[in-house]
Amino acid sequence: MNLSGVLFFPVTPFDAGGALAGDVLAEHVRRGMEHGPGGVFAACGTGEFSALSEAEHARAVRVAAEAVGGRVPVFAGAGGPLGTALNQARAAREAGADGLLLMPPYLAQGPGHGLTEYVRAIAAELPVIVYQRGSVVLDPDAAVELAGLPGVIGLKDGVGDIDRVQRIVLEVRERYPDFLFFNGLPTAELTMPAYRGIGVRLYSSAVFAFAPEIALAYLNGDERLLTEFYAPLVRLRAKVPGYAVSLVKAGVRLRGLDVGSVRPPLAELTDEHLAELEALIKTGLELVS
Repeated sequence: MNLSGVLFFPVTPFDAGGALAGDVLAEHVRRGMEHGPGGVFAACGTGEFSALSEAEHARAVRVAAEAVGGRVPVFAGAGGPLGTALNQARAAREAGADGLLLMPPYLAQGPGHGLTEYVRAIAAELPVIVYQRGSVVLDPDAAVELAGLPGVIGLKDGVGDIDRVQRIVLEVRERYPDFLFFNGLPTAELTMPAYRGIGVRLYSSAVFAFAPEIALAYLNGDERLLTEFYAPLVRLRAKVPGYAVSLVKAGVRLRGLDVGSVRPPLAELTDEHLAELEALIKTGLELVS
């Protein structure tokens, strides 16, 4: 599957009553598509995957797929209990998604072969990118086993252990040279120099959701953004748990699209932090203008 450039992870908009706002999501995706992302990942982490009902998840994926219109691959989040993940996978397939970003199963943690069977079952529905984070931390042998499953096409790293990822990349690519690897850390641009050094070039860009001009300028080599924009953004993100999503949603609102609030347990930005974010966006846009 051809994935390149900046990968767009849209937020999931909610209206004033807290319901999913499908028309706003469609507009959000259309605006992002104007900047040429290499793929769209709907109802994933930035899209508050864990806060969506199965019906909301299915609707969000359908709206995103329709807005993309087949121009780039569309992936949907899936995960949690096996039955839920399978329902999400089937609904995503019916909605027109091309693949799944598979989140870790929750609470229950079994042996390695248990995870293999979990992934095998879901990958029978749609191509899967396994998300290494939380309870899923793979060693090279486990990664090779997953990479050999039919339908498993990639691994997204959200742990940040460069030594571990380097060993996984070397082992997997020796057997499966076309297997995809992604940097899935929050605000991934800040760590991309390290990931590029171990052969990982794909990454999820939360910034693309609210400032695609900045995300594309960084992709095209504007290294000033690391110190002037991304590093301060990471410092702001670290001030409150959950800000990795809350900042993105606030950024989309600051750029003129009312996508509503985040759902609990996430929290909105304080007034002080919102002002910091607004100033950072202004700085970033001035740098790339």
